Amino acid sequence: MNDVLKNQWYLALPSDKIKNNQMHAQEIMGEPILFFRDSYGTVQAVKDICPHRGIPLRFGRVVQDMVECPYHGWKFDGAGVCREIPSLTSTQKLDCTKIKIKSYPVKERYGAIWIFVGDANFDQTLVPQPPTFSDLPLDAKPEICEVVEFPCHIDHAVIGLMDPAHGPYVHQSWFWRSSKTSYEKQKNFGPVEFGFRMKRHEPSKNSKAYKILGGQPTTEITFRLPGTRVEHVKIGEKSFYSLTALMPLSENRTQVVQMAFWTLSWLTLVKPFIKSFGHTFLGQDLDAVTKQQLGLKYDPSLMLINDADTQAKWYYSLKKEWAAHLEEKREFKNPVPDTVLSWRS
Repeated sequence: MNDVLKNQWYLALPSDKIKNNQMHAQEIMGEPILFFRDSYGTVQAVKDICPHRGIPLRFGRVVQDMVECPYHGWKFDGAGVCREIPSLTSTQKLDCTKIKIKSYPVKERYGAIWIFVGDANFDQTLVPQPPTFSDLPLDAKPEICEVVEFPCHIDHAVIGLMDPAHGPYVHQSWFWRSSKTSYEKQKNFGPVEFGFRMKRHEPSKNSKAYKILGGQPTTEITFRLPGTRVEHVKIGEKSFYSLTALMPLSENRTQVVQMAFWTLSWLTLVKPFIKSFGHTFLGQDLDAVTKQQLGLKYDPSLMLINDADTQAKWYYSLKKEWAAHLEEKREFKNPVPDTVLSWRS
């Protein structure tokens, strides 16, 4: 896990995975983490191991807005502080509040729970923040949400999903495109904070799915570290957002969460179609990366070419710069230039 970005905000899970007084366990970067929601609706996250005898806390329950260990009833609050040890007698002077487990900062917005995984003393304001959508309230819920686990390192998942040349082959379908409709394309790119953007443009003519939105849509696609992609499609004053967020569960397991939001009320009528499209699309990517692992297990030398793989090169350059600016204790210098990329798809 040495080459996985720590000290970052990751989309951990959809909000509706945890109801009040419930828990949800998840491995992130090889760390066992337990999310729980208290009776007031606030989500908190702590290490999913009791320091007493090592049992995972996920087998316990939420009691009085605390996590209760199933083995001996030790209770921990959202800050990871032990608040009660039932076996202690009135004559025993052990201060249980000195016993602590690791806790994790969390944010909840747009129907998603984000977690900061890293050092406790790291300034969280200096890292890429969860995305915001200017024309949606923070409590807006996704119209569609898909969660898929890819059996690969997060780097392969990221560059696979941002790859513009695989569409006519991996995503061949009547509602998208085929290799027979491929043609040369040019797109303008530029840097954004901790990432890059494909600047606003009209969607490709062979991308049939955009036609369902009607009107004359334009789109821009933004990628930011550690692995968040947002596509914003505009039709007049209305918006359609596609949020894809990747998170490393372990060295060769990556969670992919895809959410869709829109301000076009009539799209609700075709929500089943849009949901089916997203499910099929992610499933095709999952099939490709699963097959890819059969070749990667032999540790082959891999190559990236211009211009179709330039975004992948930028991703690795951004990761390298992130590590360098921390080591050298200086400001982050975005390596992505303003440029035009060309490819055929």
